[in-house]
Amino acid sequence: MPAIFTDRRAGSSLAPYESFNLAIHVGDDPVAVARNRASLSQAVGQVQFMNQIHGDAFVVVNQLSDIDPTCDALITTTAGLGLAVLVADCIPLLLSSSTVVAAVHVGRKGLLNSIALKVIHEMRRLGATAIHAQLGASICGRCYEVPEAMADEVVRTHPVAFALTRDGTLALDLPKALIADLVGQAVTYEASTICTLEDQEYFSYRRHNITGRNAGVIWL
Repeated sequence: MPAIFTDRRAGSSLAPYESFNLAIHVGDDPVAVARNRASLSQAVGQVQFMNQIHGDAFVVVNQLSDIDPTCDALITTTAGLGLAVLVADCIPLLLSSSTVVAAVHVGRKGLLNSIALKVIHEMRRLGATAIHAQLGASICGRCYEVPEAMADEVVRTHPVAFALTRDGTLALDLPKALIADLVGQAVTYEASTICTLEDQEYFSYRRHNITGRNAGVIWL
């Protein structure tokens, strides 16, 4: 299925959002964000965004809405309707089949809440058979340093998430844990090896907590 992942280049936003920020909730100039979103729409067609809250809710959409649904995953069976997920270190997960596609926001809380598994279940209920996953750029296990309690909470249910930083401190490898979940559901996958914290061409909340958002977009 057609899908793209954006980075921070070739947009209208000024620092600290320079330049292709697609999020309206981060303090950027709304006019600049509108221009960036218009550029995206010119490239891929109509795009539905969502109001992400680090939860486990998904919404099935059949047509473009002026109101962004409050959820962390969008699913559609409508051809030509793009679904967008916004991130700045979390994983932009795009799921595709011949008849159903989804855009999923997977961070630490989303992983713990099994949002990807819930979306896969719903896609199959809607008729999806062979599902393929694309994981866009996100923070890597060498960079996602976390406190001991946070690491323990995730590793308890996702042991493969255990990681260490280059300095030997506790960290989490969320992409590795998510891939394990996908493989357990017989979902094929491809995953970016780009770390959003390390690569300056991507927005990263860990690098600058006032920043823009990258997007993953998928459509039938």
